[in-house]
Amino acid sequence: MNAIANKVVVITGASSGLGEATARLLAGRGAKLVLGARRLDRLEKLAADIIAAGGEAIAVATDVARRADVENLIKAGQDRFGRVDVLVNNAGIMPMAAMSKLKVDEWDRMIDVNIKGVLYGIAAALPGMRANGSGHIINLSSVAGLRVSAGVGTVYSATKFAVKAISEGLRAEVGPEGIRVTTLYPGAVASELVNGSSDADAAAGMKAFYEANEIPSDSVARAVAYAIEQPADLSVNEITLRPTRQEF
Repeated sequence: MNAIANKVVVITGASSGLGEATARLLAGRGAKLVLGARRLDRLEKLAADIIAAGGEAIAVATDVARRADVENLIKAGQDRFGRVDVLVNNAGIMPMAAMSKLKVDEWDRMIDVNIKGVLYGIAAALPGMRANGSGHIINLSSVAGLRVSAGVGTVYSATKFAVKAISEGLRAEVGPEGIRVTTLYPGAVASELVNGSSDADAAAGMKAFYEANEIPSDSVARAVAYAIEQPADLSVNEITLRPTRQEF
């Protein structure tokens, strides 16, 4: 039995990388997709591809740093499909640099996207899930949310540690109501995250690290599918996945 078929899944950051790969995999297994990201043209192409292959998907322009955008994304899913079963809080940015570079604007943006964006998603989706007595929230952290990426990624790590704390607290709170919470901690997975650093030294280091280690973005998609397809009485709380050769 396909436990993913007909589930309504909202994915943020769906225009590329992990989000796009997850959308394509879940659509192939019969999920109904609600796709959110800032680049509407890419979202619409993805939705068109899914529909052409016999699936169901809608595209909604979404900046997760704007609460109203995230609320509109969830509402679009509810209006089109009647409910939201799964929220994948995937959108994130990774502008790496030493703290001594004082890239405060980038710190602010990471907090807005990586932390507040996750909270906005939870706030928008949770009331409907509680009313239905079921639901699944999947948050993307990072291996940098398990071990501080000191030197160039301290603030990024701080945002991903926050996602871990938010997820664990939410799990303990809403699990008794039948709502599942999963946190993923990916290592070097192919995505546009690696292109987010304005600091030349950090950008070069990250590019070299990813070129030496990265695995395809559908690695994360398969982990998301695994968590979703479990029986309702089983919540997969945490999945850490990294390239076999990656030490960090």
